[in-house]
Amino acid sequence: MSDQRARYGWESDFPVFRSTPPGEVRERLESFITDASPEQIRAWKDSIPPLQREVGEVLLRDGLAKHYSAILEYELPLESRRPDVILLVGDGVLVIELKGKLEPSQADIDQAAAYARDLRCYHRECWDRPVVAVLVPTRAKGYIRQETGVHIAGPDAVDALVGQLTALQPGPVIDRAKFLDESAYCPLPTLVEAARELFKSGELRTIHRARAATDPAVETIAGIIHLAAATKSRHLVLVTGVPGSGKTLVGLRTVHAHYLDDLAVPRGGGASTAPAVFLSGNGPLVEVLQYELRAAGGGGRAFVRGVKDYVKTYSSRPGLVPPEHVLVFDEAQRAFDADMVAAKHAGHDGGKSRKSEPEHFVEFAERIPEWCVVIGLIGGGQEIHVGEEAGLVQWRWAVERSAHAVEWTVHAPLAVADTFEGSPVSFDLRPLLNLDTELRFHQARDLHRFVAGLLDSKQSEALTPLAAQLEREGFHLRLTRSLDAATGYLRSRYGEDRDARFGIVASSKDKCLVDFGILNDFQSTKRVRVGPWYGDAEDDYAGRSCRRLETCVTEFGAQGLELDATLLAWGTDLVMHKGRWSNAGARGYLKSAHVRDPYQLRINAYRVLLTRGRDACVVFVPPLRELNETFDYLAAAGFKTL
Repeated sequence: MSDQRARYGWESDFPVFRSTPPGEVRERLESFITDASPEQIRAWKDSIPPLQREVGEVLLRDGLAKHYSAILEYELPLESRRPDVILLVGDGVLVIELKGKLEPSQADIDQAAAYARDLRCYHRECWDRPVVAVLVPTRAKGYIRQETGVHIAGPDAVDALVGQLTALQPGPVIDRAKFLDESAYCPLPTLVEAARELFKSGELRTIHRARAATDPAVETIAGIIHLAAATKSRHLVLVTGVPGSGKTLVGLRTVHAHYLDDLAVPRGGGASTAPAVFLSGNGPLVEVLQYELRAAGGGGRAFVRGVKDYVKTYSSRPGLVPPEHVLVFDEAQRAFDADMVAAKHAGHDGGKSRKSEPEHFVEFAERIPEWCVVIGLIGGGQEIHVGEEAGLVQWRWAVERSAHAVEWTVHAPLAVADTFEGSPVSFDLRPLLNLDTELRFHQARDLHRFVAGLLDSKQSEALTPLAAQLEREGFHLRLTRSLDAATGYLRSRYGEDRDARFGIVASSKDKCLVDFGILNDFQSTKRVRVGPWYGDAEDDYAGRSCRRLETCVTEFGAQGLELDATLLAWGTDLVMHKGRWSNAGARGYLKSAHVRDPYQLRINAYRVLLTRGRDACVVFVPPLRELNETFDYLAAAGFKTL
């Protein structure tokens, strides 16, 4: 037994665990979890003896079992979650979640599935091994059933499950010390966590899968930046990718690259103090990142800035030279057109110039001495604001209309090539600038395909196989007409994980949800401070945390950000009617708003709302007659009813 401060309450081989008095095991757990509740202590008292009996049964049957290991209350590194029991048996891993009840809830099942999924995804010793989730209602007996990959069984059936796993995967016994090594488990950070890590250390944790997906684009951009500095040239780099594929992560890593300090051209007798900046037109994203970075010890404004403020600063002072060489523009396909820039900057030079945001940024970049690189991060189908509908072609026009167009080279993947076909501007095809692997949703690679099909009014038969695949990969689609059932699921699912973030999201154009306690009206959402909403603990004195499930954000407050799970309140602004989506019940836009396609903006809004959760999307459909067909469509498509 190790005496060092470790991330577990108990660890030993099977013989030691079997022979240790239950009270001694419990005392060890209590010394590890000093704030354990009376209910938790009672659960240990009830569950340790039967677990020891099951381990004894395995020892009697299996000659190799003396080398197997038992780990209790293993705290996942970089997290606060603790699976109740992990058994390292043969070449496989059994993850056991204990519940003091006779019949488990859906939240219990999904919690057990998530532990197994995360070990498969992020634990070095689990990548090529079977990891089996077992949910044990301690008052039940025998093997009960398997549901969405989780075995549900009473305590007396654990030995049989160990036998099945070792028979399925015979091989060398897992080294317990390697499994418990601090560096063995490295989960994918949320966007906010990544920003915090990069700000504090300039480095991001090494996640095998994320690196494999994003390194090619990061390295390609690094090569272009070095080329620009060496040849004193100007470049526009466009990075495309499916939602959740790490585009923003690529931008954040580029902004914090150490090599930029060496490439910066000295200004006024010294080096550029800020060789790169991350810019976003997404106000809530900027607010959340700056809020988190203030908590980490910095103001955050040098790290991430709003596009509107940047345009206002440099358009009003034509002689002002940006200190950066690299400008990263997040969600570049959503850049405002000239009309919206004029409206947003009325009374300022930025509005009088009749230039789009891309035109402004090309002009700002041309003020930078010797070399510059503008990087546009491009998603798809997420244009939700008025003024964003002109699309990617604005970047082509911006470069072509420049007085220095011949000095520019555009680098982009195949997905963008059509936009620049026939352009006189130099174009360099770079396939590695396309990100096609979803990272936000752990192993769930096809969520964007499912959501695209769902919003395309596809037949449910075409969607159910995708929904089943998402379930197997650990992403949960849940559906209910009871708000209490939805909130109860989330509180139960994440009640033991104080770091988890879950909250209510809803469309801004719905008219009915306020009647059901969903405060998505303009005045209510205007009062929500998204920094605390995403970042504060549930017991924060001001009660501003999303976990309280009292306030909500709309697509405007959710875009570009993420939660572990969302409670999506479905409104009457997008309803299924006779087999097709209709936005006839949506709130109207102001007459002064130049909206080209309000239906498409509703589709895009729900695309955003459906893809904000990393673990799950729980949809609450109010019990209104006009939403009956919508509920039936979602259920037939693969959402599991609570």
